[in-house]
Amino acid sequence: MLRYVYGNDLEKFPRLQDSMFRDRAEQFHTRLGWKVAVDAQGWERDEYDALNPLYVIWETASGRHGGSMRFLPTTGQTMVNDHFLHLTDGVRIESPLIWECTRFCLAPDADRRVTAALVLGAGEVMQNFSLSHFVGVFDPRMERIYRMLGVNPDVIGRKGEGEAEIGIGLWEFIESARPRVQGRAKVTKAQSRLWFNASFGITDGAGTRAFALA
Repeated sequence: MLRYVYGNDLEKFPRLQDSMFRDRAEQFHTRLGWKVAVDAQGWERDEYDALNPLYVIWETASGRHGGSMRFLPTTGQTMVNDHFLHLTDGVRIESPLIWECTRFCLAPDADRRVTAALVLGAGEVMQNFSLSHFVGVFDPRMERIYRMLGVNPDVIGRKGEGEAEIGIGLWEFIESARPRVQGRAKVTKAQSRLWFNASFGITDGAGTRAFALA
């Protein structure tokens, strides 16, 4: 199932929290060799995890992390503005209608449908928080995944060549892409909305447009 959790509430789900940060260490530090910090608990966390981001997490039947993404509003501190301005020729991405998406992570044993489920969750966030776009940095590996799911970004900058290339792009919600993503995730539109509503205590099934990051 998909669970939407603010950083300040992660401790309410200790197994989910522990396995997510451990899986991030495995993916980013061990497998990809990124220069990220791993603490004594074996967790990969950075300064943006301390800003009460919204996490979209695939929770397995055992309560463990299957995959996740992290979201922050661009009106505050973000990775794209702090570290990747060279990709935008110095132009900062700042808008109450644009959130940054980072730390796309999959558990080592993740089901193949988890990636699509996370993309579906991102769509729920965009629609229910009345956002126009997400912004994020990506590499060729992730760009291939986006293409497969039909959710290609509007690329606004690139640097590097081959597998070392990185880009920055904007995503908007495209209704026509939903059936393909739902099919790969094996999740219905009703089930996706139910998970979102349950995470935020919505019981009338009407959704909401009044959320804001605390």
